[in-house]
Amino acid sequence: MDFFSALQIAAYGMRAQSGRMRLIAENLANADSVSTSATGEPYRRRIAAMTSEFDRELNANVVQLIEPIQDRTEFRLQFDPGNPRADAAGYVRLPNVNALVEMMDMRDAQRSYEANIQALEGARSMLVRTIDLLRR
Repeated sequence: MDFFSALQIAAYGMRAQSGRMRLIAENLANADSVSTSATGEPYRRRIAAMTSEFDRELNANVVQLIEPIQDRTEFRLQFDPGNPRADAAGYVRLPNVNALVEMMDMRDAQRSYEANIQALEGARSMLVRTIDLLRR
């Protein structure tokens, strides 16, 4: 594997983790959203999904972000009988987003992103050293 392939593979990883962080941010932004209608569902948490694909040009496996998965866990219920979106028992359905889980996922995505940056910087450093050696 050459230096340029290492740079591209790290870039694929950074792109995937960046997309994962955007999805987590979307979940956090909608954590308190309710349905626009009394019978509709509130926002449903989405989970980032990735796949490994073989890139013939790089001759290596790379990671790709694919269509997010809908989280099928139950919605949170909040007792608020005065709310127009409350059911007959007085409960309002809230998104199934747990801010603590999202923050842990965000931290994991951030660390993975940083690991790809380190790989990118390592490959760049080796490339610069190689060029310096060839100049002499």
